[in-house]
Amino acid sequence: MTKLTRRSMLGAMGAAAAASAFSAIPAWAADRSIRHFWWGNPERDKRTFAVIDVFQKANPAIEVSGETIGWGDYWTKMATQTAGRNMADLVQMDYRFLFEYVRRGALLPLDEHIGKSLMIADFDQGPLEGGKVDGKLYALNIGSNSQVMVHNTRVFQEAGIDADLINWTWDDFAKACETITAKTNGAVKGSDDLSLMIETFESWVRQNGREFYDADGKVTATVDDVASYWQFWADLREKGAVRDADKTVILDPPIAESGIAVGDTAMSHYWSNQLVGIQAVAKDKIGAAMVPHKAGGKPGQFIKPSMFMSLSRDAKDTDAAMAYMNAWVNDPETTAILGLERGIPCSPKVRAALAPNLTEVEKMSVDYFEAIQSRVGPLPLPAPKGAGEVRDAFMRVGTDVVLGNAQAADAATAFIEEAQSIVERAQ
Repeated sequence: MTKLTRRSMLGAMGAAAAASAFSAIPAWAADRSIRHFWWGNPERDKRTFAVIDVFQKANPAIEVSGETIGWGDYWTKMATQTAGRNMADLVQMDYRFLFEYVRRGALLPLDEHIGKSLMIADFDQGPLEGGKVDGKLYALNIGSNSQVMVHNTRVFQEAGIDADLINWTWDDFAKACETITAKTNGAVKGSDDLSLMIETFESWVRQNGREFYDADGKVTATVDDVASYWQFWADLREKGAVRDADKTVILDPPIAESGIAVGDTAMSHYWSNQLVGIQAVAKDKIGAAMVPHKAGGKPGQFIKPSMFMSLSRDAKDTDAAMAYMNAWVNDPETTAILGLERGIPCSPKVRAALAPNLTEVEKMSVDYFEAIQSRVGPLPLPAPKGAGEVRDAFMRVGTDVVLGNAQAADAATAFIEEAQSIVERAQ
């Protein structure tokens, strides 16, 4: 784990932040301390340590220790700290693990602090609801997110694609793929082949009126759901309208190697908080479209908390921890530092304050978030144990379809049987 003090990080940055005008706590006696643990990357760590510096300058009696590690090792370290009853006071939490940590008694509810030290009365209720378990708020949303079909605006314009990209259908999408491929003589394919992307498939299932998993954690997606999805992409592959199979079977490629980044496809599926990063590596200006809808179908997309901040049961100075949490979502200086890196803030006031200083792509992210509000479905329940293994199975079995080694219908039957077995074994 990388454990950095604010001084070492800020020394490397050469940064200094002014004291916050929105400190939530008075000057206290010295030697008060809290720990904050998050999964990060260089940009996120830089912003977070800058926030810690702002908070400590406003509250010099509080020492904040920042601890950061990559996503791949974060949950292993979290489990170790939880078992040893040595959790950080404040931890970054993901929706898929929230229920598990609440059930283990590892997190404390925030409800008693609301309106006292945690001021969230004007926040969007949808994102707040995502942090509740059994009616109590255990996780404060620090950024919202949704699926997005990123597209190359230059290629769309030159190909004459004028579909309504918020309300378009899968038929519209397929036609756009074929048109783009034809107009560019195959130099740019219409889309990445999303056959192996289970996140896109889950939207497909929801559009059919089901969730991938039910409330008991059982797989409720059907063989027909899977077969129709894989056949949709097989048809586009046959027409040469999506990226070639040899690129498709590279699982979880870096963004910099995606079709959108290198310029050989015009569309791909991402999460909205990735838009800034995608634009940074893309050759052309990007745009944001919804995952296509099914005519007459239910909404497939949803607004997801990209991440939360939670108060752990091992917190020793709850007042200091809550003041720090409140600053994260309310203090103008803090929220300006954080920007949209962790997702769209769920405070309308914060969004309005950030608006004048947003970059073009950041503004697009916010506009997209606002545009999809009436077109999304409810947030699904967290995936059950074994969901990661199910995702691996989806990619592995789907690879046979992509490579032409299996028919969509046969592979769909095999996948559903394996997925059911995985989640039953994991319970």
